[in-house]
Amino acid sequence: MTLRTFERTLSLGYSPCPNDTFIFYALVHGQINGRGLTFRETLLDVETLNQKALNSDLDITKVSFHAYGFLRENYRLLGAGGAMGRGCGPLVVANKGLSMDDLRGKKIAIPGRLTTAHLLLELYDPALAGNEVAMPFDRIMEAVREGSVDAGLIIHESRFTYRGYGLSEVIDLGSWWEQETGLPIPLGCIIAREALGKELSDIVEELVRTSIEYALKHREQTKGYIRAHSQEMRDEVVEEHIRLYVNDYSLEWGDDGMSAIEELLRRAEARGIIPKGGSATLR
Repeated sequence: MTLRTFERTLSLGYSPCPNDTFIFYALVHGQINGRGLTFRETLLDVETLNQKALNSDLDITKVSFHAYGFLRENYRLLGAGGAMGRGCGPLVVANKGLSMDDLRGKKIAIPGRLTTAHLLLELYDPALAGNEVAMPFDRIMEAVREGSVDAGLIIHESRFTYRGYGLSEVIDLGSWWEQETGLPIPLGCIIAREALGKELSDIVEELVRTSIEYALKHREQTKGYIRAHSQEMRDEVVEEHIRLYVNDYSLEWGDDGMSAIEELLRRAEARGIIPKGGSATLR
């Protein structure tokens, strides 16, 4: 059977974090059959990608599930390449033994207003909203340590390194979510512009899945690309990051994964945090 090919270049956005560079290495380096497609990649922090998606600037992009709540009319959810799991959610950290109640009315640094981390904070306690200070995720721990904010909402590799800043965990919002729902925590996803159409989006989804499978079989080959975009991270942190965020859900959401996505969006809609936008069913 001859597979249809496309002579087309698509814009692709993802973060420089190790899980994303691991996932997309084979796709953007021609290590798999791209069906005639080429990808022009842009590596940016996830909150910047969220904002670019709101402007429909990218054909394919990684976004936070919080942002996806605003994008369901213009973008299609893909079934591979996302970030979901257990024991991998955002943490609230502070300099001293504060409780979440103590943080009401205090300044909390967040890694972006459309991040899933911020959504979880709002779902946990709406009274914490109003004094958030948005900043790049990699500046949050230093801001907490120096006292310019009272606490920080940390994501990505920060969950492995915050103790080195003398900070303490106030709450693990991923664990809270899991206890509340019994479901894994949906953090980020890959979406495709609806204008690409279902056939092309389905092919991109399968290419992303194949790219992950290639990386899992050729881990050493990916390391140069990953290190080039994670220069300040120790090798052991990079490996721990990939092991945590690249998992079975990255290959396919599965039934419990889709249930988790639906539940997150349902709760956000019920609170009026995102507009009502129908189902997140893959279509």
